[in-house]
Amino acid sequence: MTASQANTVTRRQLLGAGLGGLSLPALAQFRIEISGVGATRLPIAINDFRDEAQSGHPIASIIRADLERSGQFTLVPGLAGLSEAGAPHYPDWRARQADAMAAGSVTRLADGRFDVRFKLWDIVKGQDLGGESQAVAPDDARLAAHRIADAIYQKLTGERGVFATRLAYITKAGPRYTLRIADADGEGGQVALASPEPIISPAWSPDGRALAYVSFESRKAVVWEQDLSTGRRRMLANFRGSNSAPAYSPNGQQLALTLSRDGGSQLFLISRSGEVVRRLTQSSAIDTEPVFAPDGNTIYFVSDRGGAPQIYRMPVGGGSAERVTFSGGYNISPALSPDGRTLAYVTRISGNSFKLCVMDLASGTVNQISDTTEDESPSFAPNGKLIVFATRSEGKDVLMTTTLDGKVKAKLVSTLADVREPAWGPFGR
Repeated sequence: MTASQANTVTRRQLLGAGLGGLSLPALAQFRIEISGVGATRLPIAINDFRDEAQSGHPIASIIRADLERSGQFTLVPGLAGLSEAGAPHYPDWRARQADAMAAGSVTRLADGRFDVRFKLWDIVKGQDLGGESQAVAPDDARLAAHRIADAIYQKLTGERGVFATRLAYITKAGPRYTLRIADADGEGGQVALASPEPIISPAWSPDGRALAYVSFESRKAVVWEQDLSTGRRRMLANFRGSNSAPAYSPNGQQLALTLSRDGGSQLFLISRSGEVVRRLTQSSAIDTEPVFAPDGNTIYFVSDRGGAPQIYRMPVGGGSAERVTFSGGYNISPALSPDGRTLAYVTRISGNSFKLCVMDLASGTVNQISDTTEDESPSFAPNGKLIVFATRSEGKDVLMTTTLDGKVKAKLVSTLADVREPAWGPFGR
């Protein structure tokens, strides 16, 4: 595929047919639009934080949006004038039908940092569940809010939150493509790479320190790796023909990718230094979009060896491929949950209608969970409870998160650019 073709071709169509550094601001902020009703959600009140305005960020609103987007909580209106310093009057909050309540404050320190504090209460049991204090630089006030949401989520669900993790995604504004790194709600984005030529297929290293991606800046598909702390880039794969669809192994030492260097499009394993370890598939078909199982022993991929794109799996060490998807005649873009039990992918329903599905790998049960029709590029949150994907809404390419049952969705709407190809980063940053 040429660079000009990649201007209009998305990942879901592939089978059917530079500026370094992290210093530039994002083109636009995002807004969260929640839709759907989950089966059981815990009622919680998040009061506005005392003096939060001085941080330049709506701390409580960020926390509310994080918790609501998770599908685990429903919001109860808070009260003004509260902070973590005072205990709640439990009967009043029970009357407001809140099961939990949080309050906090923001204080500017002498060195210019902000002290962001919060406390959480179990209203039903009448218990103080504790809290925490963070001293953060002004640029990290949003991150502090996400960390508080994570702490609340873990206290009340017993599972780790993902709000302080990051997303990578591609924006296209006019003729310019940009690879961005943002908070898990799509905001706070910074530029990793900008180019007049297409950028596709971002993939996180398991430690979250680097991204691999495909750039057409040299007028052909080349796989690069970029260190996110320094912005330093290096070429990983620039073999004859096309180099595409990078995916890190769970230990981060190798990558699977699609190369056409020997003719056709086949899967290869390369080392982190870019040396070919071995060819994984030996078919006359198009084999692409590899993704490792969490144990590193199995690889899932898309192949049209049966006549149309379907998802297959095979041992990384070698062996025959086994077909995984049988529902629908066109299935692409596999993504595996962190526990390896759930497969997300995109299926074509009819014509140009593409919808997000999830499969329970043990039973083979498949559910379509999106109500949009131009879905692509699903990626699991590192706790496996949410999926982010790209779709089209109101004439724009946007990002959306969804719970695995599809009942609670949040649209991350860009006002200035089309947004594509999200990849959810690992824990830690």
